[in-house]
This record gives sequence, structure tokens and C-alpha cells, in this order.
Amino acid sequence: MERSAVIVAGGLGKRMAAPVPKQFLLLRGLPVLCHTIAAFHRAAPGMQLVVVLPADQVDPWRMLCQKHQFTLPHTVVAGGAERFHSVHEGLKQVKHDGLVAVHDGVRPLLSTELIERCFKAAERHGAAIPVLPVSSSVREVEGGNSRAVDRSSLRIVQTPQCFSVPLLRKAFELPYDPAFTDEATLVERNGVAIHLVEGEEQNIKVTTPLDLMVAGVLVKAESRR
Repeated sequence: MERSAVIVAGGLGKRMAAPVPKQFLLLRGLPVLCHTIAAFHRAAPGMQLVVVLPADQVDPWRMLCQKHQFTLPHTVVAGGAERFHSVHEGLKQVKHDGLVAVHDGVRPLLSTELIERCFKAAERHGAAIPVLPVSSSVREVEGGNSRAVDRSSLRIVQTPQCFSVPLLRKAFELPYDPAFTDEATLVERNGVAIHLVEGEEQNIKVTTPLDLMVAGVLVKAESRR
């Protein structure tokens, strides 16, 4: 079954307190987004890769690719005001009715095994997302009070989130709602069950300086294997 990946990189990096968007920050000599694209290319060299960026970041990205001689094939499109609109713009580039993965551009450390696991689960179930168990104690806060929550019933959601293309297209026929936080939330509104697969601890989202430091250590460790 044909596969594509829509890589969404729309962050401004305010928490990173850096002069450039977080997806353009250097990780072991290459922009974070380069590592993310390379991860999908390693998993399936012929897979269609669509990168969605804010309109004003498209040209800077192309210049970065030239500067770093980054030539892995991918299509770049301008996104919209919210993630919902950006993913929708990326999905328009997918012309087949196979499978599509939607992934955060600042999750550069996912493995080939995770990508394959998510795609295979989506092929069987229509919709699949990687998750991790919650390892810390959790409390729910309401007003001035809080209460302990049973963490055994909670999961941390990651990307790539993989779907049947027709199923995701149908989900995007729904009107935008601010409660939409990821693609699984949207698909679920159409009554589709979301299949959970095992995520990866190293599949971190680089949003803070500490995240970038940890990612650098993990990339260095992987290169020594």
C-alpha cells in the first residue's frame, strides 16, 4: 500500500528563546528538521515526504538546505493559521488512497521500527498512534483544588500518527474546532477508534534548550553504534 508522510514544522520556538525557529536549530551540525526528514527517508527511501512550514519560513528553509547540502527529496508547502489548517494543506499534496503519517517536525529521533509499526497498525486498523505510559504521579487541578489521578489509565501521545488517507480526508471535512489538538482527536470525532501502538522514549519533541541538549546526546550515541 502506498505511503506518504506529512511533516508539520510550524513552531516559532518561543520556549527555546532562540533567534531562529526550533526546527531550524542545529542538532549535531544539521537543522533539526533535516534529521526528521532523514528518519523517514531511511524507513522508506521512495516515500512521498511533504514538509509544511509557515509561509515566511519556506524560503529560509530552502536556503538552509542549500547551505547544508541537504538534498533528500521532499515537497515544501505553506501551512495555515493553526495545526489543523497546516496538516490539511499538507494532506492536499497526497494524491493516493493508501496510508499517511502526520509527524511533528521537531521529533527528529524516531526509529525506522516505530515508523513501520505505526504504518502497519494503520493498515490493519485505519488509525494508529504511538503512546507511552505515564511514569510520574499525576494530579488534576480544578479551581483551587487538586486530586490524584490513576496514571495506569493514562498515556502520553506521540507522533507519527498514521491513518488511511480516505479516513483522514473525511475527518478534515469537519469544521475547525480549537479543541482539535492532534489528528487522532479529529478522526475520533467521526466515530473511528484509534489503535494504540508502543511509542519510544527517545522520540522526544524538541521544544526547550534542555530537549536540544538531550537530543544531541542521543544522536551522538546512535552514531557510535
